[in-house]
Amino acid sequence: MSASAGSRGTGVSRRDFVARAVGAGAAVAAPWIVPARARGAVPPSERITAGVIGVGIMGRGILGYYLSEPAIRIIAVCEVDRVRRDAAMQSVQAAYGATSGCTAYNDYREMLARPDLDAVLIVTPDHWHALQAVHAAQAGKDVYCEKPISLTIAEGRRIVEAVRSHGCVFQTGTQYRSAPTIRRVCDFVRRGGLGKVRHAFCLWSRVEGGYIPVSHPLPAEPVPDGLDWNLWVGPAPWRPYNHRFHRNPMTEVVPWAFNDDFGAASVTWHNSHCADVIQYALGVEESGPVEIIHPSSGRYPTLTFRYAHGPLLHLVDDWGALKRQYGVVPEDARLEGSFGGVFVGERGWVTSMHARIEGHPPSIFDEMGLRNRGVPGPNNHHANWLECIRTRGRTSTGEEIGHRSASLGHLAHTAFRLGRTLSWDPATETFARDDAANRLRSRAMREPWRL
Repeated sequence: MSASAGSRGTGVSRRDFVARAVGAGAAVAAPWIVPARARGAVPPSERITAGVIGVGIMGRGILGYYLSEPAIRIIAVCEVDRVRRDAAMQSVQAAYGATSGCTAYNDYREMLARPDLDAVLIVTPDHWHALQAVHAAQAGKDVYCEKPISLTIAEGRRIVEAVRSHGCVFQTGTQYRSAPTIRRVCDFVRRGGLGKVRHAFCLWSRVEGGYIPVSHPLPAEPVPDGLDWNLWVGPAPWRPYNHRFHRNPMTEVVPWAFNDDFGAASVTWHNSHCADVIQYALGVEESGPVEIIHPSSGRYPTLTFRYAHGPLLHLVDDWGALKRQYGVVPEDARLEGSFGGVFVGERGWVTSMHARIEGHPPSIFDEMGLRNRGVPGPNNHHANWLECIRTRGRTSTGEEIGHRSASLGHLAHTAFRLGRTLSWDPATETFARDDAANRLRSRAMREPWRL
């Protein structure tokens, strides 16, 4: 990819800009823009070159999107499963032709070593996100990383440090916040449309009867031909192959997320999206709560986060809890959807779920300008990342936001594991006078992997 529009007159290439930004620690804000597709064809010399790491169900979807995006050229795919890797290459060839110029890799480190690669899309299981994002930033690549970007608070902070020190443009895969209707709701709440927000609510899914992922051993099975299982496990504790980790039982199911070694259960399934949207609306997307209140305290019926400026965020099993346990919405309130949440303020309440936006009083919808209360699918999340690569601007959900969204889930896991209320300092990212909780902010990686 050649020079961006902002540097074309000086002859400074994108890679030169990255090198200079590393030294200056530069980062500038950029407005939301029209996607490249809407502006017409992009000359080959101006296309961003990218590689995709991980082509399971989510990875195939992202690959398909970018193969139809004229602003980018996929020149590499990486996957430790040969069957998936071959299928990805077939998709590339179908889009670009037999001479696609795309190379397949088993080890992502070989792909990152390419000097002609501008950016990477990380769509691997959760236990790989932090390591691959840090390595990509260190290699001078811009990064799109699926959510949650980490499995521990320490991993997330390391990503933030690497992205900033290497001048990387980073986008988190919480594209739900980029839906125009959701942004309008969140902006309304953020600027005080409901008055002071007293309560917010979001769903938290149970897994095998509890609220945290588990690591029950599964029986060893023969490793399928063409699968590099050792590299699939990578930095996680060793587990013998079992199809439940790797094979999707149905469309859009993440098979490894129930296991603490590889995923983060509810944080993986939907809570990262919820946390992003809710903390954005509350104005704390780059900070966090100051207290995690366990239900054993008797203060609230479900796990609750308290923020310094007053709002409480309650995790609930289902939306009916707002009626039967908290009594904050009327019995006839329609609450549907797994992403987003519910905000209750001085003036009323409103939802931000991916079904229909609901709320009261009716006047708030006129104030928001919401004539259509449905949540449309198309958004400019990916286009925002691509444009920021060109302008070296900040994306809509950058490294700090991705880190803080994932951290909210990690804080919940910590409180659930310890079974008690915790005090949290979002500035230092430490628990007050609590060695046991602080130890859970990080965990070791399997040899020889290091972060």
